[in-house]
Amino acid sequence: MLCFLLRLWYNPGKVVINMDTKEVLLELRTKRGLSQEQLAEQVHVTRQAVSRWETGETVPNTETLKLLSRLFDVSINTLLGSPRQLICQCCGMPLEDANISREPDGTFNEEYCKWCYTDGKFVYTSLEELLNFLESHMSNEAWSPEQVRAYFEAQLPKLNYWKQPET
Repeated sequence: MLCFLLRLWYNPGKVVINMDTKEVLLELRTKRGLSQEQLAEQVHVTRQAVSRWETGETVPNTETLKLLSRLFDVSINTLLGSPRQLICQCCGMPLEDANISREPDGTFNEEYCKWCYTDGKFVYTSLEELLNFLESHMSNEAWSPEQVRAYFEAQLPKLNYWKQPET
């Protein structure tokens, strides 16, 4: 996966600790003060199923992951222990639950950040529009506006949103 913008967006003070799905589910459930039985009722499974998730014997199926995502207000990627670094496929920013976009129904859209895709619509309608924004907001003493533009002009077309369809 492309991590080319990591050096621009990276926060060195933040340490990411990957957890297993079983640990994530147990932590989320206990933080909410839910018993296994209560969680099971809310996502329409048995208490034994929740127990198996928390011991690592099994993982929730796709539909249950969607329910858990909505219930705990975290992305499916987070529920699965963040096995992959998500990158906004419009601007290249690393994604975390706090900045992942949402669909109009409130579900996470793990392809884009909330600044590029909001309320079911893309904010930037052209690459030039995004380049102008990034140039004005990302330049500093170390990166001149021209350097920022050149860097993003080379990198953004590699992201899914800007890729040209092959003919």
